[in-house]
Amino acid sequence: MSLFRKVALAVAALAVLVLTGCSEQAYNMREGVTEISKEVYELHMIAIWVCVVIGVLTFGAMFYSMFAHRKSKNPIPAKFSHSTTVEIIWTVIPFIILIALAVPAVSLLIKMEDSSDSDMTVMVKGWQWKWEYKYIDGDNDPSNDVSFFSNLDEQSLKTRDNSGEGFSGTPIDYENYLLEVDNPLVIPAGQKVRFLVTAEDVIHSFWVPDFSVKKDAIPGFVNEVWTKVDQPGIYRGVCAELCGKDHGFMPIVVHVLEQAEYDAWMASKVEEAKSGPDLNERTMAQLMTEGEAAYNKYCAACHMPNGQGNGPFPSLVGSPIIEGDIEKHIDVVVNGVSGTAMQAFGQQLTEAEIAAIVTYERNAWGNDKGDKAQPQDVYDFKNAGKEE
Repeated sequence: MSLFRKVALAVAALAVLVLTGCSEQAYNMREGVTEISKEVYELHMIAIWVCVVIGVLTFGAMFYSMFAHRKSKNPIPAKFSHSTTVEIIWTVIPFIILIALAVPAVSLLIKMEDSSDSDMTVMVKGWQWKWEYKYIDGDNDPSNDVSFFSNLDEQSLKTRDNSGEGFSGTPIDYENYLLEVDNPLVIPAGQKVRFLVTAEDVIHSFWVPDFSVKKDAIPGFVNEVWTKVDQPGIYRGVCAELCGKDHGFMPIVVHVLEQAEYDAWMASKVEEAKSGPDLNERTMAQLMTEGEAAYNKYCAACHMPNGQGNGPFPSLVGSPIIEGDIEKHIDVVVNGVSGTAMQAFGQQLTEAEIAAIVTYERNAWGNDKGDKAQPQDVYDFKNAGKEE
């Protein structure tokens, strides 16, 4: 094959790869559904095509020089060393290109950071490894009482190990594996929503590609970002920071509802918040059933479904905590253990969930303490010493 044909094939292959990459969504940036995301996508495509043109010209000149000035055709090389004019041209043209791209980019960045005149505010807090959402819309707004945690959904929990079959042997066979949650974030369509992003423990990152929203969640700092989604639907994201062993298990799901649907959802959440904690007494059977479900959801990732522990996470079978006083057991779950990976669940779980977990751990896997914790016990423990 001649040199010319080889060069032609190489250029053709490069063009096919570039054009395929630019045209196929699977290999390109997602366009998104918001005005900002569309502007980001358009600017991205402009930059891509500038790079394509530069690449074609650069490689074209290189291939032409290799072919036209090869040794067999020009055995005696030219004697010039440089051209001042050419050097000025190849310095000025990139400078102009950079300025031409920088002006719209800076303008867009300023627009992305401008969260003023927002219609509502949501506090987003990252935890290991879940998200907390709190609606904070004014001093007298009842939605101030609305807050909840968003965890990986139960079906994903069952299939989260690396073998392809999870703790219960359930195969990975559904579309939103590791991208579904129990309590999604809900916002109204057509409203400018400001997010105040922070973290409780380590650095997380709140990322929803369809909104072009990505903001680091840093303990002790509050970062701002905003979005306005006109199209109702379900949009998914993930934590984009490597935040620990369960980094891959804290997805983000946002439900964008029409205003009337959102108002109805918010009203139901306000009523739920007003009702207070569920402190109803439960039987041992009820506590064990609820405890198994809550344990598998919140605790099994570290202590394993059989309670045997995993690496730095101790076994719960016959452990000193299990064998000890039940109030100490409640203390460990509520407040965590300083200096260890055992985090505090007092703010994350309800009194009923904590009582059920404690009871289940003390009476499962061969543990047979026979005692039980009630939601009222957990409530009293959490409020002990507080002024009335």
